[in-house]
Amino acid sequence: MENGTMPSYFYFTLFKDFVHMRYLILILTLTVYLAILLFNVIILFVVFKERSLHEPMYILISCLSVNDLYGSAGFFPRLMVDLLFDTNTISRTACFVQIFTIYTFAVWEYTILTLMAYDRYVAICNPLKYYKIMTSKVTALYMALASLYAVFSMGLAIFFSARLPLCGTDIARLHCSNWSVVRLSCGNSTLNNNIIGFFVSATTVFLPAFFILYTYVRILIICQKISKEFRGKALQTCLPHIISFVNYSIASFCDIALSRYDSDKFKIVALFFSVGFLVIPPFLNPLIYGLNLPEIRKKIACLFQRSKVGHFPE
Repeated sequence: MENGTMPSYFYFTLFKDFVHMRYLILILTLTVYLAILLFNVIILFVVFKERSLHEPMYILISCLSVNDLYGSAGFFPRLMVDLLFDTNTISRTACFVQIFTIYTFAVWEYTILTLMAYDRYVAICNPLKYYKIMTSKVTALYMALASLYAVFSMGLAIFFSARLPLCGTDIARLHCSNWSVVRLSCGNSTLNNNIIGFFVSATTVFLPAFFILYTYVRILIICQKISKEFRGKALQTCLPHIISFVNYSIASFCDIALSRYDSDKFKIVALFFSVGFLVIPPFLNPLIYGLNLPEIRKKIACLFQRSKVGHFPE
């Protein structure tokens, strides 16, 4: 049996290297978090208030905003408290709660992007059957299944990680991650959890990514066979989804790459890579959809015009 313990606390070692910058980082963190809240709440408000946007594509966009708010809430408040009070410890329970929150957000993000790709595939490749296939009930069912999938997959990974005997307490990140805890395990436990980690990554990241790529390739093939006018509209609705997918995939890859290498040698790179998937997509997603989709852009412009004269949409 491996020699190890079940520590009550973990220590974030990255904080000690940036203690002289903690107030600057706190101000930047607060600014980014408030921007994420504002941008995503605007998207949610516009989609909720405008009945013309109560369609599957816009409902999925609003689900993406909800998920971005959820993931941000699992990261930013804790980070700001740590920076404000110069603490670098987290309890075992809080650590695993944060892992669950952050990585269910990550899985949901990919599943929502997968549903968006499927929605566009049906709309472009089977336009006459779109409203029969993508009904509100079907969309709600897909979202429920996606939520259960995320909860189950990450719950399973955390269940095994929480049972590991650990030979250390130092986490070279600004937040808890499943792999950073697994790396602290003793003996053969690390090998077993490498296998579990690979399985979880394959089912929650690589399979959805493959499906999304396949879907958009099929859409591009179909677009070559249709009129220029319809092709332009189809690509216009797909472009924000593709940008969001590429943006999130790059940020996720950076996080996965950081997990597999010794981050102590590259502090600044580790700092950026470890939070990229928690900061960049939630910040950019509402801008991507708000600026690129004409219907949402028009409604947001209308909202601000009414607010200037003191009238809000009823």
